Amino acid sequence: MAIAEKIAGFIERASWIRKMFEEGEQLRSIHGADKVYDFTIGNPDVEPPEQFVEKLLELALRPLPGMHRYMSNAGYEETRAAVAEVLAEASGLEVKGSHVVMTCGAGGALNVVLKTILNPGEEVIILAPYFVEYKFYIDNHGGIPREVQTVPGSFQLDVAAIESAINEKTRALIVCSPNNPTGVVYPEESLRQLGEMLERRERELNRQIYLISDEPYSRICYDGVQVPNIFRYVASSVIVTSHSKDLALPGERIGYLAANPRMEGVELFMEGSVFSNRVLGFVNAPALMQRLVAGLQNISVDIGLYQEKRDLLYDNLTQMGFRMVKPQGAFYLFPESPLPDDVEFVRMAQRHRILLVPGAGFGAPGFFRIAYCVEKGMIDRSLPAWRNLAKEAGLPG
Repeated sequence: MAIAEKIAGFIERASWIRKMFEEGEQLRSIHGADKVYDFTIGNPDVEPPEQFVEKLLELALRPLPGMHRYMSNAGYEETRAAVAEVLAEASGLEVKGSHVVMTCGAGGALNVVLKTILNPGEEVIILAPYFVEYKFYIDNHGGIPREVQTVPGSFQLDVAAIESAINEKTRALIVCSPNNPTGVVYPEESLRQLGEMLERRERELNRQIYLISDEPYSRICYDGVQVPNIFRYVASSVIVTSHSKDLALPGERIGYLAANPRMEGVELFMEGSVFSNRVLGFVNAPALMQRLVAGLQNISVDIGLYQEKRDLLYDNLTQMGFRMVKPQGAFYLFPESPLPDDVEFVRMAQRHRILLVPGAGFGAPGFFRIAYCVEKGMIDRSLPAWRNLAKEAGLPG
């Protein structure tokens, strides 16, 4: 059966994680699951906090009348108000429930925002390395992705490069902090400079340029680092996020978008977002999950578990000769490939039963991604294989 040529091409270009999964299944069938070290997918291995389980049990045993029915397309008022309260405290602004739409995860929120703001042919700047789905989300709504490199060696914002990419077709910029795949957090001063530049370019071009802050990892930070609230620095800003990581609920698809109350035309933006949430087919975020997360806005999984795994892998791999930026958040490492061809290196790693994703898939050839949100025991078991791989690639090991 034929499918659209564009989709067929997208499948081919976006197939790295899928290919690694399929090849991992084959390796597990040959060698056994405990002898295959799969670092490909950012699927949290920790369980949701106990408070989530308690609330779930309470609702299951004493269900609220009508709790599985439709609600406003924007979500339950009490859930939106709970989200707004936390954002107001973080930003120092008067964020209200009317500035929030509950969505089917951060992916749903991104699609809702892009549908709301994009005209066909308008450009959205994405910063390399970037989350692999950004290009496809932008294409969904007739937009054109425009890649801008981050600062080499640090993956930090290159504000001058971003400014050079802005033109009369620019509608938005997507940032992700802590970043997937690098784990880098953008500091306050960089965001302030970014905000000043965007506001100046808005005036010069006489067009609104949205900053979309993709924040599913915002509560997963280490060593005392905190993610600055983007509302403080950019008036035309929207936060999109999910509880996939901070509450370990990736399969429940619960998240939200929130608009900066200082945004010009914020009421119209919110009206458009609620409409887009409906006509994209999401209709509303899952009712049960909205009930559950309303009281968990200040709760997260134990971040120390992720930091322990980060340190275990970072310390051992750097001792073996791998070079990388130490991540400040999220649960990924993004080392340089010891071989010029990162795809060739990933193939080499497979021979040692280590499954990785090449950096080319994130717009950053010459690197590879490790997702360390896996069982700690698997990391421990994988270290001899990493040493052998390092030696084969010409590192000390």
